[in-house]
Amino acid sequence: MATILYVEDNDDNMFIVHRRLTLAGFDVTVARNGEEGIAMATDMHPDLIVMDLDLPVLNGWEATRRLKAQPATKAIPIIALTAHADAKHRTEALAAGCDDFEEKPVDFRGLVAKIHAVLARPRPSA
Repeated sequence: MATILYVEDNDDNMFIVHRRLTLAGFDVTVARNGEEGIAMATDMHPDLIVMDLDLPVLNGWEATRRLKAQPATKAIPIIALTAHADAKHRTEALAAGCDDFEEKPVDFRGLVAKIHAVLARPRPSA
């Protein structure tokens, strides 16, 4: 069972995404902001991170940049999850280090397929 760290501040989104990913067979842990997400990723080394981009304390773009800059967490794949559905935000998320991008409202079949695809890719060594 793959472990996923889901970084999200919206309670409704958190509940729905956590539940759907758990039902899809993943072990899901939640962080409520970018700073907490970095700390939890560093401690737990999840198989993948689903990162909301609009977060309090530290936004998802900056949290991703910091995770990708740390030797201990740089190989953890990150999928951006955001209501910003335009090409500019997708480009910015990928430039920050995200491995893929999913729009809200979430297409759960698409998200789960992306998670499996990203997890199947070879990881760079830490």
